Amino acid sequence: MTQTELMLSVYLIMTGFVCSGVLSSYYQWMRSEPAGFAVNYETWLSGFGGVLFCAFAGPFIIMRNTLRGRRIEGRPVGWVVAASAIATIWSFCSGLIIVHFVLTITGSMSGVA
Repeated sequence: MTQTELMLSVYLIMTGFVCSGVLSSYYQWMRSEPAGFAVNYETWLSGFGGVLFCAFAGPFIIMRNTLRGRRIEGRPVGWVVAASAIATIWSFCSGLIIVHFVLTITGSMSGVA
């Protein structure tokens, strides 16, 4: 892996995690409760929106619950490392989707095919 690929990977991870944190914070601000993985299935639209929300807010929810579980319940460090690895890979994937979406939108707005 070259240095450029490594820096791009770090950028995508950070983009995914920042998006995750912003979504979770916005949810908590609007609903006065922390975001979780519970999805409302009353209608198909609310179910789809809940799944989409969890797909992008997931890394922050995992890390918040992981650090809370370590502090309150004394969960082992290996558990924290495993959850952090999952959140990092998840952040990379969501960051890749977000950056691709933004580049596609800006490219279509500028007239570049």
